[in-house]
Amino acid sequence: MEIGAGKLADWGSSLAGLMFVWATFDQFFPKFLKDYIQLQWRKLVNYFNPTMTIIFNEYSSGLYKRSDAYTAIESYLSSKSAARASRLRAEVGKKNNPMVLAMDDFEKIYDVFEGVSVKWFKGKHIPQGKTISWSPADNEKKFYELSFGEKHRKLITDEYIHYVVEEGKAIQSRRRQRRLYMNCCGDEWDYAVFEHPASFNTFAMDEQRKEQIVNDLITFSQGKEYYAKIGKVWKRGYLLYGPPGTGKSTMIVAMANLLGYDVYDLELTTVKDNTALKRLLLNIKGKSLIVIEDIDCSLDLTGKRKSKKGKYKKKNRDNFPKPREEDDRSDESKVTLSGLLNFIDGIWSGCAGERVIVFTTNHVEQLDPALIRRGRMDMHIELGYCTVGAFKDLTKNYLNIESHPLFEKIEELLGQTNMTPADIAENLTPKTLGADAETCLKSLIQALEKTKEESKLKLIKEEEAKEAEADQQAEEEEEAEQKAEEEKEAHQEAEGDNGSNDSYDEETGSEESKSESETGSEESESGSETESE
Repeated sequence: MEIGAGKLADWGSSLAGLMFVWATFDQFFPKFLKDYIQLQWRKLVNYFNPTMTIIFNEYSSGLYKRSDAYTAIESYLSSKSAARASRLRAEVGKKNNPMVLAMDDFEKIYDVFEGVSVKWFKGKHIPQGKTISWSPADNEKKFYELSFGEKHRKLITDEYIHYVVEEGKAIQSRRRQRRLYMNCCGDEWDYAVFEHPASFNTFAMDEQRKEQIVNDLITFSQGKEYYAKIGKVWKRGYLLYGPPGTGKSTMIVAMANLLGYDVYDLELTTVKDNTALKRLLLNIKGKSLIVIEDIDCSLDLTGKRKSKKGKYKKKNRDNFPKPREEDDRSDESKVTLSGLLNFIDGIWSGCAGERVIVFTTNHVEQLDPALIRRGRMDMHIELGYCTVGAFKDLTKNYLNIESHPLFEKIEELLGQTNMTPADIAENLTPKTLGADAETCLKSLIQALEKTKEESKLKLIKEEEAKEAEADQQAEEEEEAEQKAEEEKEAHQEAEGDNGSNDSYDEETGSEESKSESETGSEESESGSETESE
C-alpha cells in the first residue's frame, strides 16, 4: 500500500513537471518554433503509425461563403455526437424534436465505415491579437479534421466522404425548419424561426388575380429545367405597390409559405457598400425569398442625380481636407443603384438558383425605371383599397359567414369610399367576448360612413384650397399686369421728358450761337474803326 502511494506521488510530481514544461513552452517559445516542433512530432508519430488528415474549413473562399461540405459534415456528426462525444452543444429544433445535440468545439469522436475506424475533430483558429472585422470568418476560423490510416486512403476519399456529405444533406432536409433572416453587422445574416401562419387561402384579394399569382409562383418553383434551357438564372422578381395597409407584407408571407422558402429581410441602410452587398448575396441559399421593403425609403434609388454643388473637383480632392458633411456621412451606407442592380440580375446573381426577389413600395412612381423594369421585377402587383371580393374573403375569415342582410349596405359604401383591407379587418375583429357578426358589421358600416364624410370634407377643403389658390394666382397676375402698365407709362413719360429737354437744348444752342455771331461782328467793326483812326 505504501509502495502504491509512493508511485502515485512520483507520477503526480512527474505530471506536474510536464505541465510546467508545457506551459513554459507554450508561453515563451515563439510561434514558428512551436509549429516546427509540432511538425517534427507529427512526423515521428506518422513514422510508427502512418495516418492521413483532411481539413474541412467552414469558409472555403476569400468571399466568406460558408462551405456546403462543412454544413453537411456538421449535420452528419450531430447524429453521432449524442452517443459518442463527451461534450455536446444543445440547439433548439422543431416542435416535434425540441432539442438538437451537436458536437462542441475541440471535441473528437470516432466513426466506423466498412470496418475502418476514423477520427473526427472539431477545432477553430482564434486570432492572437485583437481584430476588427465585418465577417466572422476573420475572427474564428472553424474546421473539421478527419484522420484515418494511410492504407485506407482510397476507401475514405472515394466512398466515405461522399457518403458523409450525402447523409448530412439528408439529415438537414429532415430537420429543416423555416427561417427568417436579417442582415446585421455589415455582411452577416442572423435568423429566427419563421412560423407566420398567413397564406393565400386567407389573403383578401380578387380571386382571379390571386389565382394568377399562385400559378405564377408554382410554375417558377418547378421551372429549373426550363430556366436552364433558355439560359437564364433561376430567379424571379415581384414588385408589390400600393397605399399603406393594403397587405404587401402579408402577401410576402403567403408567398413564402406557398413555396416553403426561407425569407431574407434585407435592410439596405445597414449594408456598408456594394462589396458587402455581394457577400450577403453569396450567403443566401437556394429556396429563398429576398425581401426589400419600402425600397423608396431605403436609399436614394429614385433615379435622381446628386447635386455637384459644393464638391471639389476630382483632380483636386486629394489636395484639400474632406468637407465636414462628408466626414459626418462616413458611417452611412454607400450602396449605389448600380450595386443593387448587379445584386438583382448581374453576374453575381447567378451564384445560386431558385430565388424570389420582392420589392415593396408605397410610391412606385418615385422609383428609377431601371430598377423595376421587366427582367428585374418580372411581375408588378398592385394592392389597392378593399373591393367587394376582398371584403367577402375577410368576412369569411374573421366572422365565418358568407352572406348577411347588411352586406348590401356595406357593398354600396365600399363603392363610394376608399378603405384599406387592414382597416376593414380591424372593424371585423370582435372587441368583446359577446360580440357577434352583426355587431362587427354594424361597426364596419359606421366606420365606412365616417370615412365617407371625412372624404367629403377633405374634398371640399381641397376644392376651397384650389379656389383660393386660383384667386390668389389671378390677383397676382392682375397685380403683375397693373405693375407692367405702370412701368410702361413711366417709361413713356420718361421718354417724353427726354424729348422736350432735347428740343430745349437745341433752341438754347441756336440762340447762344446767334449771340456769339453778333458779338463777333461787333468786335470786328470796332477793330476796323480803330485801324482807320
